[in-house]
Amino acid sequence: MKTSLFSLVAIALVGTLATTYSPAAPLTNAPFAPSLAPFHCQVPCGIYGDKMRMDMLMEDSATIEKAMTTLETEGVSQNQMVRWIMNKEEHAAKIQETVASYWLAQRIKTPADATNEAAMAKYHRQLELLHGITVAAMKCKQTTDVANVEGLRNKAMEFSGTYFSEEDQKHLRDHTFAK
Repeated sequence: MKTSLFSLVAIALVGTLATTYSPAAPLTNAPFAPSLAPFHCQVPCGIYGDKMRMDMLMEDSATIEKAMTTLETEGVSQNQMVRWIMNKEEHAAKIQETVASYWLAQRIKTPADATNEAAMAKYHRQLELLHGITVAAMKCKQTTDVANVEGLRNKAMEFSGTYFSEEDQKHLRDHTFAK
């Protein structure tokens, strides 16, 4: 009886750790800290929120822009300045993580037919644009120049044009912070 009870507890604990641990989450002193990271689990379940990921990217970019413009105003206390800088960093890092963990690791695939020039050109363009989004997010961390946010948004919308249908692109234009 003790063995089976122990086994059940062990199985429950392993199941809990498997569903809460995320290498993308910041580590704490606990060996397996729960993660609040909003990223998909990378299990090939077929449940993806591609449009939602782009909406989140645009929301993150709006937060970065708000932080940048607030930091450039006079009268911001040191405490608020630190908080806005941390917020800007966090949202830029979220964009980079989403590009790496969601788009590059799960969604953008090498074409099955490597001899198909059009498919390979599209694939390379998507990789180029996702790299551009990552670099733009890095530049947002480094500066308070809102031109970097605009560049990030432009790359995201260009990428959307290579990935989404026209109807989905209209949704992104109409329901995000894209300018």
